[in-house]
Amino acid sequence: MSPHREQGVLSRWESHLADERRLSPHTVRAYVRAAERLLEATGDSDFASLAQLEAPALRAQLARRRADGVSNRSAARELSSLRAFLSFARAEAGVSDAQAPRLRGPRIKRTLPRPVTPDEAVHMAQAIGERRREEWTGLRDRAVLLLLYGAGMRLGEALSLTGEHATPGETIRVTGKGGKTRVVPILPAIRTAIAAYVSACPHDLAPDKPLFRGSRGGPLSPGLVQKAVAEVRAEIGLPASATPHAMRHSFASHLLGAGADLRSLQELLGHASLGSTQIYTEVDAARLLDTYRSAHPRERDG
Repeated sequence: MSPHREQGVLSRWESHLADERRLSPHTVRAYVRAAERLLEATGDSDFASLAQLEAPALRAQLARRRADGVSNRSAARELSSLRAFLSFARAEAGVSDAQAPRLRGPRIKRTLPRPVTPDEAVHMAQAIGERRREEWTGLRDRAVLLLLYGAGMRLGEALSLTGEHATPGETIRVTGKGGKTRVVPILPAIRTAIAAYVSACPHDLAPDKPLFRGSRGGPLSPGLVQKAVAEVRAEIGLPASATPHAMRHSFASHLLGAGADLRSLQELLGHASLGSTQIYTEVDAARLLDTYRSAHPRERDG
């Protein structure tokens, strides 16, 4: 294999993922690494030869990965990234049918997200705001959590807001996965929380700079929010499943329980497919079943 030709393939693939599909840096790294492993295993170094690979080559690569000890979920992600890579390779090679080889992936157990209750969400936001030594950082953390729970934002989306969002209206346009934008509602309580943080923040919140800042003025790190949430949930007795992302799950499941339709929920969450949103129908059904089991007299009597 020619190292130069291999690097050319990987470089073009990385550019496609980052610049054209606008995937996150973490996803780009994972996809490129999976492609690199395939090139190392097959000895292919150009798009023309990659375009000739069929299902047996993918099956063999998955077998190698399983021999390395990866889980079913990791193997499924590997297969997804390799199919995307081979579709890209076929298109680059000018093959008329650019569809990647079909191969049934490993079966993985589907786990339901665990939403917190509305009272728990509000309690967590209040508690996280009260535990900081400096008032402005407490107000900052509270505003971030309310954006997750009250607007359904991902943590990365909330932390990507800039100073131009310091005085939001009833909605905010955010950029989510894959560079896709959507409009999310900003409730009065969230606007009030953001205003309180902005008023207390000692740093200059220029329109083109991050809205949420660390103690020294740099962008607020997701790790700091995750750590603060972990400490607070332990203090107030919430389970380990009460993560920042669980706040977004709660937003979705509570809206569905209040009668929101799946299409509207898909738009609010920024899901690329309706299938990603449909899991919340299972969450809602699971919650109803729990309520039934705890409330029904025959269930209580055992």
